[in-house]
Amino acid sequence: MLTLYLADLDGTLLSPAQTVSERTRETLNALLKKGAHISYATARSLETSSAVTRGIRFSDPVILHNGAVVSDPVQKKPLFVARFSEAEKQEILAAFLTNGLFPVTYSFLAGKNRFSYFWERSGEAQRAFIATRTGSAAGSERARELFSADGILDGDVFYFACLGEKQRLLPVYEALRARCCCFFAPDIYLKAQWLEVVKFGVSKASAALALKARLGAKRLVVFGDAENDIPLFEAADESYAVSNAVPSLKERATAVIGSNEEDGVAKKLAQLLG
Repeated sequence: MLTLYLADLDGTLLSPAQTVSERTRETLNALLKKGAHISYATARSLETSSAVTRGIRFSDPVILHNGAVVSDPVQKKPLFVARFSEAEKQEILAAFLTNGLFPVTYSFLAGKNRFSYFWERSGEAQRAFIATRTGSAAGSERARELFSADGILDGDVFYFACLGEKQRLLPVYEALRARCCCFFAPDIYLKAQWLEVVKFGVSKASAALALKARLGAKRLVVFGDAENDIPLFEAADESYAVSNAVPSLKERATAVIGSNEEDGVAKKLAQLLG
């Protein structure tokens, strides 16, 4: 019986240093070589997720941007993109601007995955995030700095993100949550609040079920750590929360496994597939 094994990255498969250990890399590669269908679902782009999982030979499609994009990790090509309509883009941007906030947008522009930002209108936390994605960082060639609001909605926009103070982001979340899929949670590295917006109905869970069908898998087994993994856990046949996961996710898990500092996912996969 074909089973799809799907792991979140940050806080789950990755260590707190945003890397994979040698043990995790060796374990996953050995299982992949035997034909196991192991992939990941993340809020990251293909460029940054490929960088932090470098050395693991994933071949099945990977879920990116919280389900808004599914890509082939070998050919480096998108297989699915949940694009916003022109009206949706305008509505979402207006909700941020009305509250004095300026988001980062992710889009396919001239066939390339780009992210656009306006440094002067970004807060301290958002600037800190942008700094991790520019310069010599992995995927920095995607960065598109703007010097006005013009161009922020260029191309096929599929993802809005803003990082800052929870109370400032809350009105935007309340304004959009009924018409979009919004992820509103603290960043595990920068300790600020994220508001991420994708099309209504888009999530890691919806993308996981579509990938399960695409592969002809009969079962879906998932691993996670955060509240945005709850829909994924609810869609899965089995779900495992790392011990550093939030309590609300542990409550929904089939079982709790070792933490992301203890190769918890790799050890459990070896046990399940041994």
